[in-house]
Formats: sequence, structure tokens, C-alpha cells
Amino acid sequence: MSLDKEVVREKVRTYIKTAIHADKTDDTTLIFREGYLDSMGFIMLIAFLEEELGIKTGDADLVEENFESINAITDFVERKS
Repeated sequence: MSLDKEVVREKVRTYIKTAIHADKTDDTTLIFREGYLDSMGFIMLIAFLEEELGIKTGDADLVEENFESINAITDFVERKS
């Protein structure tokens, strides 16, 4: 079942902005490189994606390119759904 890309983007955007308590980010902000999320935040992000959006992540998925921004996360979820 494919999820609507804009619904996914909005859920990811809301989660990220709530998790990092920063409204100055946008969909292209490099959330790890700019220090908004650390390794614990990454684990919580994966748990959110799996629980809220019903995707499964494997070890091969855990690369920076899949999670570097809201846009990248949205694209990753779209590929996995």
C-alpha cells in the first residue's frame, strides 16, 4: 500500500519539528549534519517511521542519504511503502 507523499511529508515535518524543537528548519535542512538530531534521536525517528507509517527498515537502509532531511525521509518512506 502506497502512502500519499504529501501526507507522509507533513507527518515527518511535524515529527521532526516537534522532536528538535526548532521551527527554523525546512524540508531541505540537513538535520544530522547541522546537529539537530543525534544517534538517540535517529533511533526515535526510525521507531516513529515504523510505528506511524508502517514501514520496516533494515540495516542496509540506515545510511545518511535516506535520513538527512525531511525531503530525503519522505522519499525513503515512499520507496519503502
